[in-house]
Amino acid sequence: MKSCLFRRAALAGLIVIAALPAGAVVAPAAAQVGGIVHDPRNYAQNILTAARTLEQINNQIRQLQNQATSLVNEARNLQSLPTSTLRELQGQVDRTRELLGEAQRVAFDVGDIQKTFEGRYRGAALAGPQAAMVANAEARWNDSVGAFQDAMKVQAGVVTNMGAARQSISTLVTASQSASGALQAAQAGNQLLALQSQQLGDLAAAISAQGRAEMLDAARAAAAEAEGRERFRRFRKGH
Repeated sequence: MKSCLFRRAALAGLIVIAALPAGAVVAPAAAQVGGIVHDPRNYAQNILTAARTLEQINNQIRQLQNQATSLVNEARNLQSLPTSTLRELQGQVDRTRELLGEAQRVAFDVGDIQKTFEGRYRGAALAGPQAAMVANAEARWNDSVGAFQDAMKVQAGVVTNMGAARQSISTLVTASQSASGALQAAQAGNQLLALQSQQLGDLAAAISAQGRAEMLDAARAAAAEAEGRERFRRFRKGH
């Protein structure tokens, strides 16, 4: 029974020593029991060396785990945002531009405005024959009515875009909050900026259309006043 225990202890000692790095096992002391050499100090040193080696291995494993986590995070930072509202935003911008392009009678064009004012709002248009003056007055009235109608159409388009913009904001905010990396967060922010630019463009379009209508109406009133003075001059001259 004792011989069996000694053999097991010797085998366990050999396994521990075999697991140690080269040079870790020092020469045994001159203590011997039953043919087996045993030095307590040497044994303790071997155990300590084995513990230190195990700690180094654990540290290397943790370093590898940290490196793997870092690589995973970097991969997430490079992932693109799966949600995009740019097509919808471009469509809203195009619709607003189309509404501005449908301006009646007096377009949003410097050359067209100059030509129209020369023909209907000043100069010979206010001092021609009676029939021409009546025709120009009617044309100016149509300009004003058409401009106000255009402004209302642009405003209606802007209101329609507001509903789509509200949905886009909700989508982008959700995407930003659930972004898995820096790239996705940045892309969501860029799309929100694009949405803001589109809304500012709609606001500028509505203000421009409204301002155009007001200016044409003011020009009509000024032309009517000048035409009235010309009519009165003719009346006095005729009498």
